[in-house]
Amino acid sequence: MDEKREFEEIVEAVLELLEQKKYTAARNELLLLNAADIAEVMTEIIDEVSLDDAIIIFRMLPKDISVDVFSYLSSDDQVEIINGITDREISYIIEELDFDDKIDVLEELPANLVDKILEKTPKHERSQINTFLNYPENCAGALMTPEYISLRRDMTVREALDHIKAVGMDSETIYTCYIKDFGRKLQGIISLKTLVISDDDTPIEDLIHTDVVSVNVYEDQEEVSEMFQRYGFLAIPVVDNEERLVGIVTMDDIFDVIEEETTEDIERMAGVVDSSTTEYLDMSVMQHVRSRLPWLFFLMLSYILTGAILTHFENGLQAVICLVTYMPMLMGTGGNSGSQSATLIIRGIGVGDLDIQDAARVLWKEFRVSFTIGACLSAFTFVRVMIEQRGDPQQISIALTVCVAMLAIVVIAKCIGGMLPMIARKIGIDPALMASPMIASLTDMVSVTTYFMLASLILGI
Repeated sequence: MDEKREFEEIVEAVLELLEQKKYTAARNELLLLNAADIAEVMTEIIDEVSLDDAIIIFRMLPKDISVDVFSYLSSDDQVEIINGITDREISYIIEELDFDDKIDVLEELPANLVDKILEKTPKHERSQINTFLNYPENCAGALMTPEYISLRRDMTVREALDHIKAVGMDSETIYTCYIKDFGRKLQGIISLKTLVISDDDTPIEDLIHTDVVSVNVYEDQEEVSEMFQRYGFLAIPVVDNEERLVGIVTMDDIFDVIEEETTEDIERMAGVVDSSTTEYLDMSVMQHVRSRLPWLFFLMLSYILTGAILTHFENGLQAVICLVTYMPMLMGTGGNSGSQSATLIIRGIGVGDLDIQDAARVLWKEFRVSFTIGACLSAFTFVRVMIEQRGDPQQISIALTVCVAMLAIVVIAKCIGGMLPMIARKIGIDPALMASPMIASLTDMVSVTTYFMLASLILGI
């Protein structure tokens, strides 16, 4: 049976059993799935059945499975579940979670509940948790985990493997091991693969790599995600200002960051400010209004300038009224041209292909691309206008005005679209803000101004 179909059938069966209050049967159906899928079903139960039923089912799951399921739930669902179970169950879940997941959960819980959990936590771990909770929200320190394999330089391969077997179950990953000196400074790394294929008596000092790529504990999470994409690592060590190893960031932690940053960029490209990680349907109407209204209001004001330009050329419009017919085409093409360039440049900046030093090369390339595209569109436009304005004594002049305006607008719009993200990056603004809405507003003003200046020159209006 198709896996997706089988999953959907199990979900349907679980929801039907819950409506009949057959909790044990529903639990047994859920146990046919893995933890990630169970978490997805739990979310559906919360949304479509009731929170009470979700809590009952969650408490009926085997303890080890319930911890895994809890780690896959969204932060909102985690808080809902925690509010509905006992303190003892909460303590068990928090204790069994991986350290980084534990920090994520504690950050979302009410302060009084966090205090209650920390009271029952061993002193050493409590101190470590408090340290991690105090890191800024979007830095490497907030993402990292202290659960990594640490080795000494004076170990042999056999001793290193024995150590990994002893502590590996409590570590986030065992594929990369980290060598520290007695001052906790990071000296190098060694992979599990290297250890496994090497002779038992070989000193690991002869095998370690000392050219380690690491990040500072206060490095922004977006920079960390870029490093993962650039180097293809499974984990990156995190060091403090004294180069002491304080934790590692693993690939599973960075997946959420990449999704969050991508969502933020998409929202900013659409003119949505103050983006939230809250799901669309969970946001109130006023939250949506607050996130969308400011940028739309700002862009609306920018069209006052466009209106002023049209007013300035009002007499010319009355003299050659057919010019109005081609304004939507020119303005739309300008906006689309600028958005194309801006999207490509923002993407290039985002993945590290482009930097501010490439501005001149970007401008030169966009000029050549836009001139070629503009020439093609202008040729088509010239033929179209000649056909539509046949019989008009100014037929050729009108066609020439429109097609030259098309070429100029496409060139200017694409150059603006290519340069605005670069300028934004230079002055420390998110380049994603320079996408569709901003580009459309600017190119509309440029299009109208360029069009009527050429009309004044060619038609003498």
